[in-house]
Order: sequence, then structure tokens, then C-alpha cells
Amino acid sequence: MKVAVFSDVQANLPALEEAVDRIEAWQPELVIMAGDLINRGPDSLGCLRLFDRYRRGQGWLPVQGNHEVWVLRCGREAPRSEGERAIRQFTDWAWRQVAPEVDALKDWADHLCFYPPGAADWVHVTHGSMVSNRDGITASTPDEAMPAKLPEGVALFVVGHTHRVLQRRALGIDIVNVGSVGSPFDGDVRGSWAKLIYAHGRWDVEIERFNYDRARAAQDFETSGFLDEGGPLARLVFLEWQRAQLLIGGWRERYEPAVLAGEIPLARSIDTYLREIP
Repeated sequence: MKVAVFSDVQANLPALEEAVDRIEAWQPELVIMAGDLINRGPDSLGCLRLFDRYRRGQGWLPVQGNHEVWVLRCGREAPRSEGERAIRQFTDWAWRQVAPEVDALKDWADHLCFYPPGAADWVHVTHGSMVSNRDGITASTPDEAMPAKLPEGVALFVVGHTHRVLQRRALGIDIVNVGSVGSPFDGDVRGSWAKLIYAHGRWDVEIERFNYDRARAAQDFETSGFLDEGGPLARLVFLEWQRAQLLIGGWRERYEPAVLAGEIPLARSIDTYLREIP
């Protein structure tokens, strides 16, 4: 049995197109997109349309990520403060992109489980962990935290969310983080996806890194309206993509509470933060 799993496209259409081509060439029996197809990038609608075509035409399955949840929430609820309005500006922009075809985002599962025919080696796929789709597993996650994060009775637990490829074992379960198709955070700008192969009574996993047209992706950031209309935080998202490095986490820790409280404008906090980081 051959299963392809990918995650965290983050509205990067050139990266998704390359991943789709590679998955099709491999010809798996099952394909799962493990969340965060949209938002944080220039073409949420293009990515949604491409994935939905394969979902309807070839049975590809979606898992809901935290960014699908957040975009849908922004479509339902107005900002609660001026600070929140500024912080979610690029997500509101993404919502306006996908709103005409929002039905394609509905009824996505939080978890998917499957097993090979005739075997009991279950695989569990979710976006973050069993805690939530915003709670990830990394190489530095302590062993004592793992019981809450892992399901029971599975051979393989497959996740995304952190944008970092990972393979580790805990509590008798093999854990695979498939990384990110469109915006890795491990210093390697190449996208990634996972090949799961069941043979001879066990699951084997291969993570494939791939190049794609980054010049076209950079142009999409510039011409789509993402940088012009997405607010000051969009600049930080773009820099993360350029560097393949998580930056927003540090900004959130240092400045988000003050921005939400109205103590500092978002633009000034971003300018200050960019001077502080290497």
C-alpha cells in the first residue's frame, strides 16, 4: 500500500503544483492533505481550487488545519479590537479570496485513520497532535509531554503544523512530521511531502524534499495584493518564506499582547522586531 501525505501549503500555488505532479507520478492508492492548505500566502483560492479538483476527481482527503479554522472564523466574526483587526488583516484578505468557494472548505475532518487491507497496523493523521491542531510535535518535545499528544493503538502517527520534517519514536509509536510544502521553517527552502509504504508487515516512510519555481512564488507575493493589502504582519510572513525560518513566534511572544491592548501600533512593533532579529 502506498500513501502520500502533505501539509502546510500555506497558499503557495507553485509549490503545490510541483507537489501534485510528484504525487501523481508516484501513483499512491491514497493521498491526504494534512491541513493548512490556505492562508499565510498569496493564492489561497488557487490552492483551494487545485486541491478540490483532486478531492472530487481522485478522492484526495483533507484534514483541517488551524489556518482553515482561523480563516473560517474570520469570515464569521468581526475583529474585537483595532489591534486584532490589524493582526488578522492578511487572514481577512485570504478570506475574501476563498469566500466565493467557501463550501469547498466545509466538513473537513480533524483526524483521519486507516489501515492496510488485511492488517492491523493503523495510521492516524492529524494536523498538530491529539491536543489540538495548534499543538505540534517537534524534536525538542519532551517525552513526558507525549502521552497527551499521541493516540493509542496505532503504528504510525502522521502530522504537520510545525513546518519542520521529523521522524521520531515515542510510546511505541512511530511519529512522522511531513514538514511543509510551501513554507518550511527548518532553513531549507525546498518543500516536502511523505511517502508511506506498507510492505512485509511494516510501514516505511520516505520524506521527499523538492525544488519548485520560487521566482514565480516571490512574484505572486508581490503581485497578488498579499503584501500591499495584508497589513504589516504580511511582511514578516514573506520574510519567513524567504528564509525558511519561523519569525512570527518571536514577534508574538514579545509584542502581540501589547498590540492587542492598543499599547503599540502593529506596524511599529514589526519595525522594532525586524531591527532586533539577525
